[in-house]
Amino acid sequence: MAFEISSEQEMIRLMARDFAKKELEPHASEWDRQGIFPIEAIKKMGELGLLGMMVPTELGGSGAGAVAYSLALQEIAYACASSAVTMSVANLSTDPLLKFGNRQQKEKWLTGLAEGALLGAFALTEPGAGSDPGSMTTTAVLKKDKYIINGTKVFITHGQYADVVNLIARTGQEKGTKGLSAFIVEKGTPGFKIGTKEEKMGLRASNTVELVFEDCEIPAKNLLGNPGEGFKVAMRALDSGRIGIASQATGIARACLDEAISYTKQRRQFGKSISSFEAIQFMIADAATQIEAATWLTLAAADRKDRGLKFTREASMAKLFASETANSSAYMALQVHGGYGYIKDYKVERLYRDARATTIYEGTSEIQRIVIAREVIKE
Repeated sequence: MAFEISSEQEMIRLMARDFAKKELEPHASEWDRQGIFPIEAIKKMGELGLLGMMVPTELGGSGAGAVAYSLALQEIAYACASSAVTMSVANLSTDPLLKFGNRQQKEKWLTGLAEGALLGAFALTEPGAGSDPGSMTTTAVLKKDKYIINGTKVFITHGQYADVVNLIARTGQEKGTKGLSAFIVEKGTPGFKIGTKEEKMGLRASNTVELVFEDCEIPAKNLLGNPGEGFKVAMRALDSGRIGIASQATGIARACLDEAISYTKQRRQFGKSISSFEAIQFMIADAATQIEAATWLTLAAADRKDRGLKFTREASMAKLFASETANSSAYMALQVHGGYGYIKDYKVERLYRDARATTIYEGTSEIQRIVIAREVIKE
């Protein structure tokens, strides 16, 4: 794979970098400390077209494509990883409507999501169904012209603030994933409640909640695609979402590297800057190499998506490698800072906590290895 970043893609990256530096970086530490979801900043991201980057312009999106999206998301994550996961899930939530929605559904919801007027969430995970969606127990029962939904979803990113939720629920009697279907549920629907708000180790400025459905009635026309296609809808969305998390992880890793380099130039021991110590240089060299590899793995997956090629394997490779790199880079940066890295006054303390989730959500590293192996062996 070989390609060059276009002038338009570079312009989008610089726009995102400028926004992140001015609107996110100065507040990220305080948002983290207080667990504040920066709704006004997210709205500004929507106004800039950052929440609908892969939606065509005729449907309200910026039509920038997956490569531009990845570049922009890296810049957002560099400044505030919490805002980056919100951006990632918002873009992910447009994918089911774009690929499986009918004209009326696109007009009603997709345009608003792409323009940032609406915020979308994605609800797949349940208390007993994480890596195994076939164990899902949330049900959607068809009665005349309505579906009655009952069940609980957990770990839903910005679920408390979402205007529409992409929901996967069981509609058939088939075991495993064959009986799952996809729906759109709107905020304010009777029987749709916000449950527990999670207090997390990291990404504390990203709202994470439980969603509870108790005899929640939605119109039958809110079904996305055909009955029984829910697993297909979810996996397609997660392929795209993994490009987002890989981009987030790469942005975090870059921030870790830059923080480490800056500190090593300032910190003096034994009469000289610690950046001159070979042990420190080796740590930085390894991190820089891994970040470069993560960047190109991620852009390779995004490029395949832009070209309309299958990208399941590439997205999983990017997500796996970039998320592991984010964690190793955070470890390196904190180690370089020594005791100061363990103090909240330093950015690396937040980066260390934020990086940890990237190997877990939207498919753990172990799940990514299963996906990669399956795709490689099949080929």
